[in-house]
Amino acid sequence: MSTVDPQRRVVSGMRPTGPVHLGHYHGVLKNWVKLQHEYDCFFFVADWHALTTGYASPEDIASSTWEMVVDWLAAGVNPGASHMFIQSRVPEQAELHLLLSMITPLAWLERAPAYKEFIESNREQDKASYGVLGYPLLQSADVLAYRAGLVPVGADQTPHVELAREIARRFNHLYGSEEDFAANAEAAIRKLGKKTGKLYTELRLAHTRHGDTEALATAQALIREQNKLTLSDKERLLGYLEGDSVAILPEPQHVLAEQAAKMPGLDGRKMSNTHDNIIPLRAEPETVEKALRNMPTDPNRVRLADPGTPEACAVWQFHQVYTEGAELIEVHDKCSSAGWGCIECKQCVADKIIAQQAPIRQRGRDFEENIDLVHSIIAEGTERARDAARATLEEVRDAMGLAYR
Repeated sequence: MSTVDPQRRVVSGMRPTGPVHLGHYHGVLKNWVKLQHEYDCFFFVADWHALTTGYASPEDIASSTWEMVVDWLAAGVNPGASHMFIQSRVPEQAELHLLLSMITPLAWLERAPAYKEFIESNREQDKASYGVLGYPLLQSADVLAYRAGLVPVGADQTPHVELAREIARRFNHLYGSEEDFAANAEAAIRKLGKKTGKLYTELRLAHTRHGDTEALATAQALIREQNKLTLSDKERLLGYLEGDSVAILPEPQHVLAEQAAKMPGLDGRKMSNTHDNIIPLRAEPETVEKALRNMPTDPNRVRLADPGTPEACAVWQFHQVYTEGAELIEVHDKCSSAGWGCIECKQCVADKIIAQQAPIRQRGRDFEENIDLVHSIIAEGTERARDAARATLEEVRDAMGLAYR
């Protein structure tokens, strides 16, 4: 059995489909920088995922991959505190994806929100490939290959983590058999002590007999808190909560950033390379200033003397990310009372963006000048990722009867 504690391991990835921008920084990278000091983190460039829509321009994916890694390093992702790698350099993930595809019902993939949205937006074009349909399954393999218990995602990605849980649950039910499982699980309960063991049993019965999902969650948390149990006994007890199988593949949970800033795009929509409304993470100051100057503002504020409505202005959304406390209130008051013009308002937030980007730009230049170091960081991270994925795959092959010895 595995010696990995899933609740101490985090995995997350990003598709190289264009420049890393401020939306990525506030929504993802700042959270990664924090998590890397608290958990065993695996961060990967999801180049296979990029091929689902960018298969006709693979050269763009290759160039974007290395630029993305430099951006991560510039933003503060530390190779000494996390493992960074490129998805396609870990073939074990592809094999796990293949093996999981054998047990995943087609209906589970067809109901994925991302797949339904893709079909709806491309209804008049024949763009639906297996890569699009299997996208969430590959995401599941990305997580399960590393036995990660925690997956930092945006709210729109939580259904994909739920799918990974369902797939892990189905796999464990099909293949998590162990001789004398029930006896071993009962022996593990006794190791909890009289009081904790009784509580575990009560919670387990509440779930298995009455379908109490809160009791299940409480029992799972109870087991994960037990420092004196071996990981093997933890896996048995977690599996015993829902049936008669060992939890070979842990069920991951999503982690939302505590204060994930909603970064608007230059047109007020979500910042995205698809919308072409971004500010690159390492944009030069003049680029930032020009982008802000050209942003649309409150359409009802025609003259300088007209009071504005901040909530109707995309620039106000930038202030909500970059301006804090009393100064944010002052910005609102100046706009709504015609106390300043839109040019001044835009310059104020542009200055804050430029100041925050300055150290990131400098670190990025340093890494660009030493690209061999960047390559070695990825090579080392890839070896660590392959070691972890191989260990998982050995258990999966063995469970599925594919360990030919």
